[in-house]
Parts: sequence; C-alpha cells; structure tokens
Amino acid sequence: MLYVAGVIIVFVGIALSIALHEIGHLVPAKRFGVRVPQYMVGFGPTVWSRRRGETEYGVKAIPLGGYIRMIGMFPPKAGDEPGQVRTSSTGRFSQLADEARAQSFEELRPGDEHRLFYRLSVPKKITVMMGGPLMNLLIAFVLFTGIFTLYGTMQATSTISGVSECVDTTRVGQTAAQECTPDMPAAPANEAGLRPGDTITAINGTPMSSWEEIRAAIRDSAGREMTMVVERAGRSETLTATPIRLQQPVLDDVGGYERTATGEYVTEEVGFLGASPTAERVTQPVTAVPGLFGDMLARTFGVVLEIPQKMVGVYQAAFGGQERDPEGPMSVVGVGRVAGEVASSEEFGTPTEKLMMIVSLLASLNLMLFAFNMLPLLPLDGGHVAGAAWEGLKKTWARVRGLPEPAPVDVAKALPLAYTVAMAFIVMTGLLIYADVVKPIRLL
Repeated sequence: MLYVAGVIIVFVGIALSIALHEIGHLVPAKRFGVRVPQYMVGFGPTVWSRRRGETEYGVKAIPLGGYIRMIGMFPPKAGDEPGQVRTSSTGRFSQLADEARAQSFEELRPGDEHRLFYRLSVPKKITVMMGGPLMNLLIAFVLFTGIFTLYGTMQATSTISGVSECVDTTRVGQTAAQECTPDMPAAPANEAGLRPGDTITAINGTPMSSWEEIRAAIRDSAGREMTMVVERAGRSETLTATPIRLQQPVLDDVGGYERTATGEYVTEEVGFLGASPTAERVTQPVTAVPGLFGDMLARTFGVVLEIPQKMVGVYQAAFGGQERDPEGPMSVVGVGRVAGEVASSEEFGTPTEKLMMIVSLLASLNLMLFAFNMLPLLPLDGGHVAGAAWEGLKKTWARVRGLPEPAPVDVAKALPLAYTVAMAFIVMTGLLIYADVVKPIRLL
C-alpha cells in the first residue's frame, strides 16, 4: 500500500509539473495576444477536455509531456500571405517545412492576422518559449527552498563516527567499516589511535572547521606524516598518522564522485586515513539557498550534457551483465519505482524523511526538465529560443547597417533536424523504460 502511495504521489507531482510548464507558455502567449486553440497535458488519445473561451483544455492518455498549440508558429514563405502555403517540389525536406507551415495556419480565422506567434517581437517570442522551463525552475526553487530551510540538509561534521581496522587496497570508495584479512594493512586512523566520537580541530597546525577541509588535508598528505589535534571527552589530544596512498574517486565541484559513462569511478591516488565523519541534518538560512540551489543547477546541467555517454552504460546494463549507474538517467517508470521503494521501506527512516526524499525527487526532476529544455535543439523550447535569438541578431545587424528589416527566421526549415532529435528522444525513452523494467536502479 505504501509502495502504491509513493508511486501515486510522484506521478501526480510529475503531472502537475507538466501542467504548470505548459501554463508557463500559455499565460504569456495569451497576454501577448496569440490565439491558443489547445492546451493539453499528455499525448495520444484525449481522455478529457473542455473548452473555455477560444482554448480547449484537456488531458491525454500518455503522460509523457504536454503542449499548447499556437497559431502561426512558423512564418509563411517569402511572398506568401498568412495561411497561404505554396507546395515546394524541391525535395522531401522542403515538403516537411511546407506541411508544418500549413498546419500552423489550419485554425486561422478572420481577424487572426495579427494574433500569429511569428509576428511577435523577439523579446516576446523568447518570453513565451522560456515561460515553460522557467516554471519548472521556479517549482524546483520553491521545493528545494522548503527542504533547505525547514527540513535541512545532511552535512558531514568534524566528529568521527567510525574508524576502519584495516584497508582493502584493491577496493575503490572505502568506508569506515569492513572485514579484515591478514594481507590487509592497518588503517592509519586505527594505528594513530583515532576513536569514534573524536572531533578533529586541527591538522598540521591549521585549524579545521569542516569535514571538507579535513578530507582535503588528508587526501593531500598521501605517504606523509601529519599531526591531528582532536577533542576527546572535553580534552585536547595530539595524534600522528601517515595517510596511506590509495586510489580514490575524484571529487567533483559539489563534493560528489565523478563516474564514467558505464558507472565506474574516475579515480586518483590520494591519501586515505580510514575514518568516517558523523552526519547531521542542519537547517539552512534563506541566505544560503541561492548558493545551494546554484550548485545543484550547475550539477544538473553537467548531468544533462553527460546523458549521451551515460546511455551507453544504460544499454550495456539492459542487454549485458553490467549494473546500472545509480546516478544515471531514468524514465518515469524508474522514478516511480524509486518513489515506491522509498515509501515502503523502513530503511529510509520516518514518514517525514520519506516524504522529503520524494519531494526532493520531484524538485530534482523539475530542475532536470529546465536544464533539458534549455538545450538549443528543436523541438525543445531551447531550440525555439535559439531561433528567436538568431532573429534578434539579424534584425540588430540590419538596423546597425541601415538595411531593411529581415523577415522572421523560418524555424520550419530546421524541422528535419527536429524530427531527427525527436526520434532520438523516443529511442532513448524506450531504452530507459526497458532498462527500468529489466535492470532497474535500486536504492537498497
């Protein structure tokens, strides 16, 4: 029952995110006078619809996106009037563009000549097309702000939670607890006498105020003796340790581990002590939210740019014996499974902790939708924004040179590329759904 509840919560959240994304397009389009015949959440057969004014609002059967239909999305060819489309015989690509132009004028009515999208100024076009992604960004910001300020974030502290007895030099990504064998060397932290509950206050005479500083000092001290001042039971003690040289994952800009397309760690030789920090949940002030959110946004763009290479790992996991990268892409099926696992398993803590994990998942999805839609490729919103920006550059150049104003940029000419990109997205979505069924990402 809890599993189903988690799936329902996340799917309702996704549906609302899609609906609000399309409202982000709809409101400015109507504000600028563009006629919008249709607003739909989903694709495929219509499940429910109702007309309000000049717009039909509805829900379709496949909840994998949504759209609004604006009249006059593409300009007519030079010499044509709005709604007039001359069929080109120069090739299949030109015919595709002509068909798209014809469809964009299908619902043209008398008096609509000045309500066409392509007639908008460049700033208004960009505002309409940016409205959807910015709505997802706003949703993510509101959700993460609530999580950061009301619930808090887990932060590693300077207090030690566990100390390894030994070091498995063949394993990457060491933790503070493992089984030892006679051929494993003793952990430097254990040899130095570091204990759980100790708080490291200084290393080599430099005060330490965070685990990030401590970790950096340890990693930089590979094979070299270092002194640590620790606070233990209200007293200060000085310990000496020599971090062992070990292959460890490379840290990215936000403290995570870098991975290859197949999910393997990117490693480097650094110092390893064999001690783990205590984690505490700390609520953040509102002033810290922009920095935290900016870091997450930057990391999300990095993830989006890595999707093509990560799909290699997804394919190998789906059709081979490799494991799925836990930080790799998922389909809505995978997201639903993760939400169900979180809601139903006691391993994820209290009901409040589970709810916050699901809310964080929805916030991350909205952040991903923003970053993904900003790619300058048709049919994504970023592709239309790029077309409008190019039109603005052309008009500015003509104005500076004293030339006649150029015609609107004919985005329809890029439709063959848009169809190719759309087909690639469909294949990618199909592969992700298949992988999430046969080789899902598991949190436990």
